[in-house]
Amino acid sequence: MSNWDILKQAEEQRLQADKLHWEGTFTDYLDVLAKNPKIADLSHARLYDMVIAAGVDDPGDGLPKNYKFFEDELFGMEKTIQHLVEEYLAPAARRLDIRKRILMLVGPVGGGKSTLVTLIKRGLEKYSRTDEGAIYAIKGSPMHEEPLHLIPEELRPAFKEQFGVHIEGDLDPVDAYRLKHEWGGKIDDVPIERITLSERERRGIGTFKPADPKSQDVAELTGSVNIQALTEYGLESDPRAYNFDGELNIANRGVMEFIEMLKAEKRFLYELNTVAGEQTIKASRFALIYADLVVIAHTNEYEYNSYFGNKENEAMIDRIFVVRVPYNLRLTEEIKIYEKLIGQSQLSDARTNLKAIHIAPHTLRTASMFAILTRLKPSKKSGLSLMTKLKLYDGEKQVGDWDQKHIRELQDEFMDEGMSGVSARFVINRISAALVKGGKGYVTPIDVLRGLRDGLQEYTTSEEEHRRLLGFIDETRKDYDELAKKEVQRAFVYSYEESAKTLLENYLDNVDAFCNRTKVKDPITSDDVDPDERLMRSIEEQIGVSENAKREFREGIMRSVASVSRRGGSFGVGSDERLKEALEKKLFSDLKDVVKITTSSKTPDQEQLRRINDVVDRLVKDQGYTEESANELLKYVGTLLNR
Repeated sequence: MSNWDILKQAEEQRLQADKLHWEGTFTDYLDVLAKNPKIADLSHARLYDMVIAAGVDDPGDGLPKNYKFFEDELFGMEKTIQHLVEEYLAPAARRLDIRKRILMLVGPVGGGKSTLVTLIKRGLEKYSRTDEGAIYAIKGSPMHEEPLHLIPEELRPAFKEQFGVHIEGDLDPVDAYRLKHEWGGKIDDVPIERITLSERERRGIGTFKPADPKSQDVAELTGSVNIQALTEYGLESDPRAYNFDGELNIANRGVMEFIEMLKAEKRFLYELNTVAGEQTIKASRFALIYADLVVIAHTNEYEYNSYFGNKENEAMIDRIFVVRVPYNLRLTEEIKIYEKLIGQSQLSDARTNLKAIHIAPHTLRTASMFAILTRLKPSKKSGLSLMTKLKLYDGEKQVGDWDQKHIRELQDEFMDEGMSGVSARFVINRISAALVKGGKGYVTPIDVLRGLRDGLQEYTTSEEEHRRLLGFIDETRKDYDELAKKEVQRAFVYSYEESAKTLLENYLDNVDAFCNRTKVKDPITSDDVDPDERLMRSIEEQIGVSENAKREFREGIMRSVASVSRRGGSFGVGSDERLKEALEKKLFSDLKDVVKITTSSKTPDQEQLRRINDVVDRLVKDQGYTEESANELLKYVGTLLNR
């Protein structure tokens, strides 16, 4: 991008900001309100509308909805988000009592709590710049005061009847003083402006983090006396002598994030209790000050269990709405997490030049599989392994004797599943180490598994935990070994495409004769002979078709052949997925010795070299390998086959 392009975009951004600028009197504001009453919505309603405006997908079948506002940043959290939106935001937006609760996100380290809050804060900033999310405030108000608070209490019923808007709350001390002394009690000409929310500019978005209790003052939440102004005005109760700049003050009309809330001292929690339950802030020397904001706190599960287990905290607990944020438990979604994190690192750090490093296929899948295995809880269901559970959770229709109809039962077995295990942060750190280690231009699943193993020593706190995680690495490697063999198997089979076609034709001829109780021609003698049962079974057994199920399977294949033929097509190797897998396994079984010799030969002959090159080309062209990573895969699979 040239400097000219950057300057042009900066100018466009400035012009866009100018378009958002609006100033007028309170009378002008009422004209705007009459056209769009939603500008007077409270913070919970604004937050809910922001999420809904981005769109919602409902897949049905009891699956959680996908709220698109979160989909590009948070993965595998659909249930958590649906609970947040439908059980908290939706009723809170309708001014039901649940809005008088602190929203608390509880989950393990690195589970996405902070990311979720950051998305909400950044989203509100953007939403306030749209027509739908427009916000207006009394100009110069330290708390970005809602203009409707200018209307006296006794006139509000008539106002609601005319505009259909219910007014809640009162002017903050500064604006109440200004109304009396600057504007002479006349509300018509009070200056109003459109504002946009901004955490950086401390307007409508606040953040508070507990620190050293000896040095941290509650004033960080509620504001403080302005000593210089106090010498001028003389009274601490004079609003001009007070800084209404605490996090609760500046978050009015928007959101305040309370980081690690349960680590804070009680005096800070009391302030939250008041603002959540009564929508008021208590500043020294002033009456209760109305505040309209969503308080979002987060904490880890240990702090949560400790706090909620103490009966002394019942009053505070009653003001908290808990949303659990467990680790993701779906393999495909975990892969997206690492793709996002690696993409961000590539964009942010040009020195490492990670874009030049090739990530071989299945590398992130392998890392993700290890992470999820550590988070799953062993089921009490007989014969169900964690690997089977992982694949079912990821949407595989059938894994052994288990299928998707068991999912709900498995998920209901442990309500806290996903609240422990290895975090995405640990895994991405080990992936990052593998990416920059060894000076290679590529990284493989084995490189990452090696990196995970090397990192366990520092990560674990007990020998038992260390052995448990090593077991998950071994289990992940076994799964990858089968996948690697299958990858090479298919590449070799495709190199013998004619052999695959011939095998398919022979199989179909024999199945046709079997189903129709006819004979087949012997390819050498041309005699009519019985169908070759040994050939058919050697193929069907590759995918576990039993003796009792062979007729049903064969008749199904013939129906598929007829269906393809009716549509004017030709039944090929890829026309039926199960048969394709069976043919590949049969061919690979027959070619196994060739593969072993070809991949393990230190001095391959010309024919072996040709085969290797064919397979490498296929892996590069169809599977996304580079020549180097493809050759390493071949060597690895050769080692597996020679064991």
